[in-house]
Amino acid sequence: MRRRATTLLVLAAFLFLWNAGQAQAAGYRYWSFWERDGNQWTYATQGPSTTRPSDGDVQGFRFAVSEDSGDAAKPRGTADFTTICADTPAQDGRKRVALVVDFGTPTDAPSGETPPAARTVCAVTAPDATTAEALAAVAKPLRYDANALLCAISGYPETGCGEQVATEKRPSAPSKESKKDGGPSVGLLAGAATVAALGAAAVWQARRRRDAP
Repeated sequence: MRRRATTLLVLAAFLFLWNAGQAQAAGYRYWSFWERDGNQWTYATQGPSTTRPSDGDVQGFRFAVSEDSGDAAKPRGTADFTTICADTPAQDGRKRVALVVDFGTPTDAPSGETPPAARTVCAVTAPDATTAEALAAVAKPLRYDANALLCAISGYPETGCGEQVATEKRPSAPSKESKKDGGPSVGLLAGAATVAALGAAAVWQARRRRDAP
């Protein structure tokens, strides 16, 4: 009788810890780099310092907390070359590259910083310019680390560079209410409920067997 109750409690504790572990995952706060392919964004396979876009290309940057490239948030807003470069006429011996710079959301911002509004800009550069050079022409100051990782665009963020942070796993993110009041995650609440329910069941069953004639 006691052994069965103990087993149920151990199972409940396991489920609680499993749910808690699932609620948190390692993420990184950084600028991701994207290329426009038709009507959708694709995660760039090269860095902006080695990518050489052609005239008419659209390139994007998004600041966010992401676990990996498959989880990375895409740039938002207008991503059409004709729209972005509408007021920038073509020039002989130059190329135009449409850039979308999305500074992200307050949730992903470093502590004490507020992300600027997203912007689009048409960069006019030399024909062999890289995306990094196009970005430098229109969105200074840029900040890089010792490994040439892009850390800041237009001075944002002021500090930090690809640091690891705790993030809620997707798609099991807590509700807006949970994020707003800083309460426990959905996984923790579910785990706690499981422990309480199974614990109560174990106690009830132990008492029933003990009181049985």
